Amino acid sequence: MNRPARLVLVALTASTALLLTACGSGGSDDASSGRIKGAGGGGKASARTSPSASPDGAERPKITLPKEFQANFEGWTNSDPKLQAILNDGREELRSKYAAIIESNPDSQAVAFYNSGASLTSARQWIKSFTDTDDGLIGKVTAHDPQVHINDSGSGVLFYCVDERNASTRNRKTGEVVTTPDKPENVLQYRARLDMNSAGVWKNVSLTTVAGGCN
Repeated sequence: MNRPARLVLVALTASTALLLTACGSGGSDDASSGRIKGAGGGGKASARTSPSASPDGAERPKITLPKEFQANFEGWTNSDPKLQAILNDGREELRSKYAAIIESNPDSQAVAFYNSGASLTSARQWIKSFTDTDDGLIGKVTAHDPQVHINDSGSGVLFYCVDERNASTRNRKTGEVVTTPDKPENVLQYRARLDMNSAGVWKNVSLTTVAGGCN
């Protein structure tokens, strides 16, 4: 079956705070073009979670995804350790939401670990929209072209593209598969603002997505 993918539609309704003003002052970032300066960009992601120690001492949840759903991250590296830390936590934030959908767990502690405030509320709403209809995820998404920056207030700004055209939903009861149409608007640009907490974790505090924003 093929219809406009809910994967994309729900990502859009989950957007609660526009980040075009979160890129710093003085015109240092070109928000109108959907690009920011200080960009650098990873690795691959592989649904259970368990604590895992990290170099900064924070005990982060370990997130794994099943073989039937892959989240690949391309170009997610940066020579600046501070910017790399934002990339690492931004990547795990997205993976935590995919894992929560697959686990049918909108109250996932891993999602709460990487989100706060409005971002946590919208993340749980997005996950719940899948669990309410008993849908999971299969296929593959690719997150690429990350751009990362620390603005004048000390917040992290992370823009990246997510290609959802090879991902589908699958109903757990009926087995019905809904594929994502192969259209440019199904490559979304995610725009996140992150604040570092006292444990050294960069948590999403706001997120918006732009359909076709990476074209």
